[in-house]
Amino acid sequence: MDFQEEERLWTELIDKYEGVDANWRADIVGRAYGNRGNARTRQGKMDAALIDYNKAIAICPWSVDPVLNRGVLYENTGRYDEALTDYRTVLDAAPNDPSGWNNMGNVSLAMGKWDEAANYYQRAVQLAPAFSFAAANRTLALYAGGKTNEAMREMRTLLRRYPDFTDPRAALAAAEWELGQIERAEGDWNRVDDPRYADRQWLRQTRRWPARLCDALEAFLDVRSTGKAAPAIS
Repeated sequence: MDFQEEERLWTELIDKYEGVDANWRADIVGRAYGNRGNARTRQGKMDAALIDYNKAIAICPWSVDPVLNRGVLYENTGRYDEALTDYRTVLDAAPNDPSGWNNMGNVSLAMGKWDEAANYYQRAVQLAPAFSFAAANRTLALYAGGKTNEAMREMRTLLRRYPDFTDPRAALAAAEWELGQIERAEGDWNRVDDPRYADRQWLRQTRRWPARLCDALEAFLDVRSTGKAAPAIS
């Protein structure tokens, strides 16, 4: 099912049940608004999605899902303070929600609050040890905050557990290159099988790696593309 069709079906459900006088109406219609908001977000209809999330929250104030999803929308549109407010609301209601802590980390990372981000990601991993992307995100925060050795150590730990995990593999290649570990960087980069990591716009704007790591990977890729020797590291 494509997202436009998904949006149409949720609209159909809303139109059918919104005017019904029944005790189950709020749950059904509120969820429908939230899900239509998700479908609209996936189509890039952010203003319309925000209206749907607000409606879902008004109808179902007990549900954290539309609050979390609204926070993601705020985060993706650069409204970081509003995103933090929504994520804190989610965590007030569900303090053991690892996604909420991971998302707090994402916003803090985007705002350059490296230590806060690392701590939030660590909390997510403590709550869900298999939440590998929260662990990967933590390595980005550590690296951006200048804790290079700790970041690389945690990247390697992740890769021992998940050898095919592309994000820390690409990040490790960038970090190794920055330290002058050229052969290691080449070896790790050759195991990156997702072409998006060579897409500079995707890496900065969609994946949202910290600038320091993006700069390192871009410099590495520039050297590879020209065939020049890497700069000497003193």
